[in-house]
Amino acid sequence: MFDIGFSELFVIGVVALIVIGPEKLPRVARTAGHLIGRLQRYVSDVKADINREVELDELRKMRDSVQEAASSIETSVSSGLSQTEQDLNAALEGGGATPPAGDQVLPTVGDVAESSAAATSAPPVTEGKPATPA
Repeated sequence: MFDIGFSELFVIGVVALIVIGPEKLPRVARTAGHLIGRLQRYVSDVKADINREVELDELRKMRDSVQEAASSIETSVSSGLSQTEQDLNAALEGGGATPPAGDQVLPTVGDVAESSAAATSAPPVTEGKPATPA
């Protein structure tokens, strides 16, 4: 904290011995030590309070950013769900409406039934030769 060397402390001690006297010097030194100790504890408490406030402020900023991100995700998900719901309702109302370009067309129940019937009516092929029907 202060840049006081041994020579400065020695000069301060000699001056204190001359001014205060040898009888009162130990009591004054003890009192000065207690006061300096209290001052150091007070400074460390203030530093700890400041550090806590800084950390609390950082946590509040982090909480706010997480809440903003969560609300933006919630907004995008809800808008996507509402758009999908509107598309599905439009498809159901339109009956055979074609989906927008680029979307995958899912087979209907009739398409699946026709393809499974065609697969069961054809004889299985083994090693490049058709098997004889039983």
